[in-house]
Amino acid sequence: MQRNGGGVGASGQPWVLRRVRLTWLSFMLFFILVFFPLIAHYYLTTIDEAGGPDKRIFGPRPGGELCEAKHVQDLCRIRESVSEELLQLEAKRQELNGEIARLNLRIEACKRSIDSAKQDLLQLKNVISQTEHSYKELMAQNQPKLSLPVRLLPDKDDPGLPPPKSARACRLRSCFDYARCPLTSGFPVYVYDTGSYSWGEYIDPLVKQAFVASVKSNIYITDNPSIACLYVVLVGELQEFPSSPLPSPAELEKQLKALPYWRSDGHNHLLVHLSRKSLTQNFLYNVSTGRAAMAQSTFLEQQYREGFDLVVSPLVHALSEPNFLEVPPQVPVKRKYLFTFQGERVESLRSSLQESPPQSFEEEMEGDPPADYDDRIIGTLKAVQDSHLDQVLVEFTCKNPQPSLATEWALCGEREDRLEVLKASTFALVISPGDGQLVASAGCGMRLFEALEVGAIPVVLGDHSRLPYHQHIRWSEAAILVPKARITELHFLLRSLSDNDLLAMRRQGRFLWETYFSTSENVLNTILASIRTSIQVPAAPIREEPAQEIPHKAGKLAGTDANLADNGDLDLGPVETEPPYASPRFLRNFTYTAADTYRTWNRAPGPFHLFPHTPLDPVLPSEAKFLGSGTGFRPIGGGTGGSGKEFQAALGGNVPREQFTVVMLTYEREEVLMNSLERLNGLPYLNKVVVVWNSPKPPSDDLLWPDIGLPIVVVRTEKNSLNNRFLPWDAVETEAILSIDDDAHLRHDEIMFGFRVWREARDRIVGFPGRFHAWDVNHQSWLYNSNYSCELSMVLTGAAFFHKYYAYLYSYVMPQAIRDMVDEYINCEDIAMNFLVSHITRKPPIKVTSRWTFRCPGCPQALSHDDSHFHERHKCINFFVKVYGYMPLLYTQFRVDSVLFKTRLPHDKTKCFKFI
Repeated sequence: MQRNGGGVGASGQPWVLRRVRLTWLSFMLFFILVFFPLIAHYYLTTIDEAGGPDKRIFGPRPGGELCEAKHVQDLCRIRESVSEELLQLEAKRQELNGEIARLNLRIEACKRSIDSAKQDLLQLKNVISQTEHSYKELMAQNQPKLSLPVRLLPDKDDPGLPPPKSARACRLRSCFDYARCPLTSGFPVYVYDTGSYSWGEYIDPLVKQAFVASVKSNIYITDNPSIACLYVVLVGELQEFPSSPLPSPAELEKQLKALPYWRSDGHNHLLVHLSRKSLTQNFLYNVSTGRAAMAQSTFLEQQYREGFDLVVSPLVHALSEPNFLEVPPQVPVKRKYLFTFQGERVESLRSSLQESPPQSFEEEMEGDPPADYDDRIIGTLKAVQDSHLDQVLVEFTCKNPQPSLATEWALCGEREDRLEVLKASTFALVISPGDGQLVASAGCGMRLFEALEVGAIPVVLGDHSRLPYHQHIRWSEAAILVPKARITELHFLLRSLSDNDLLAMRRQGRFLWETYFSTSENVLNTILASIRTSIQVPAAPIREEPAQEIPHKAGKLAGTDANLADNGDLDLGPVETEPPYASPRFLRNFTYTAADTYRTWNRAPGPFHLFPHTPLDPVLPSEAKFLGSGTGFRPIGGGTGGSGKEFQAALGGNVPREQFTVVMLTYEREEVLMNSLERLNGLPYLNKVVVVWNSPKPPSDDLLWPDIGLPIVVVRTEKNSLNNRFLPWDAVETEAILSIDDDAHLRHDEIMFGFRVWREARDRIVGFPGRFHAWDVNHQSWLYNSNYSCELSMVLTGAAFFHKYYAYLYSYVMPQAIRDMVDEYINCEDIAMNFLVSHITRKPPIKVTSRWTFRCPGCPQALSHDDSHFHERHKCINFFVKVYGYMPLLYTQFRVDSVLFKTRLPHDKTKCFKFI
């Protein structure tokens, strides 16, 4: 049998050959139908482009003779139909693509509109939520808002208070009319013109001139006596002329009662007696002053009314101001002499004290004093000097003693000679008068003033003496107060004090001298502040710098900076964007005056200003925010805590919610500025941006500012000064300020971390680039250093948070010489701010994150790249040290990173900050 694969067909041909022939015919037919028309069209097209077909070879074009062949007519007709359909399809495709592009544009516009509407809706929902939350907090407080009381002035002929039993029984409660001084009055003070009363012509011309100049600059002075709370009369020091003797006590009393607003008893009057000498008159001793208080440097016990009259210091610098650069430095601690005293005892001429008041102050001081320790003091101090255990200088006789009161120790020689001795003294002895009834004397006041001026720590012997403003100033922080009975232990006591305590006392003494005694303006301010504090009226609010805005156009949408780090699946703030929220202001007005008197009088800057808020406000305990005092608090997780997601949703911390203001200084770098502003887009807790335009040339008219969803306030400055960075602009409505250069490049998570850290250290500078002050051993001076170091003492304010409180102090309280040097060098303002904060707090700044610089890549070169920049900063540091009298900067050896950074966490927990 044969296999089917090798069989023969019906025609007698093998089956394989027949199959091959059919395959070949099929291929030829396919070639004719498909490829021949294409080849023919190609050749025809080519020949046509070359000049026309050669009809001898090819004949007519398709559609003509070529297409007359039957086997290609159908193919040509199909080709033409297909080509036409393809052209139609291509046109249709292009039309559809255009329609798709237009629809995509409409879709994108709709998406943006929807996103904007969603943001507006979220903003409105958040505003409603915050309003409801605030309303609930207000209702939970159960403390209604109080409006200011209406001020009612008494009639001019008001009989006033019932008279006290005697003039010596006067106290504020019995002799001062509080009705004229409501808490909200602002403490208006009317000062009598010295030409309006007859004895005004006898007043020391220098004292009078200094007093008048100080009155003109005082913010409390009013020329409307009908609204005045206090009436001030300058009564002395008087000068006696041969042709015109001083008025007698009776005449003086009569003239006082003739003052137009005396109102029969002189209530709410203050008689100010200022003297430039160690021997001062006490011509008011036998004058009945009624209910008028007295402010002078000399008082007898029978005359002084505790809590009513004021002990003031002598007016040493009447018209001239002290040169703070000539004040000796506070270090080294120990000086040549352990202590010094130069004086000569003025023997008393009085035989015995009288039971009834004498006719004059001089008669009162006549006679012998009662038993005193003066002889024992002389013997003990001489023994210490002869022992040579320490080098001391004591002299009990003078070649040129100054006139002094009886029983008092007269000053020796001229003021310049005394200051030279005190500059070499660690301690300066101030021996109280031998007569215990002389509770205050100008001689002791002069010794105290000169000791504080040059940094010699006063040692006051005698516990019966009243030091200036002792009701408010805690003198034990600046002076050693020792009873005379302990004179034998004085040497041991002075040797036992540590250097730390001595420098703290010397520094406090310098503060008291500069703030209260150094100038005539300070003397008047202190007198008025003492009265105002005693009647519990708050100080006048410190002024703010009005922001003169430069109009600008915001038309450029801020994009997302590609350099900003991805924070993973965490937001940096609440899901709903917070509306602008200004920090509460002046909530502790009366607390400062009524309950915080010690701090306001004994810590810089003193009691002369009322601040809208300070970084020193007390902090509630943790449970208070959940038990009755939760106003404004936003605890993490509602109080349960949490990791990254819960942490980012609320500020938490120990103080209520708040926002911060970016203050950016710029000078004619518009492109750099615009880029920096764009990088702030979407930054949580940002209240607004204040751009300090430091150039006299305004911004370009065609400059489009980025729209970051928050106000950008462009402030015009009077001159190009780096001090403008720290002006307390009224446009800044938050306690927290982020001071940032226009070329600083910080990520959002870094800024947020710095803000959270600052909230826990509100009294310090918290920022990113750290620097330190280094000691130059060869030149015995300070250097500014920016090298990498394990210690730092400064944080540059080109990228740092600080409290607005320090902007007030920098601009209005810090010595003017420092601001002048900043303007001279156009440099060092950041060093000056670090000096100020460390001087006030005695704490170093806080550096956050591992950053050592903050400049943006590719920005134009800054001034800090110039070599002279560092030389100027060396000079600045040493100059500032001279102004302060010591080096305020303190070292720190740590920086702050976020909790849980580099910590291995379970899968259901997240970091606080991913990269910090």
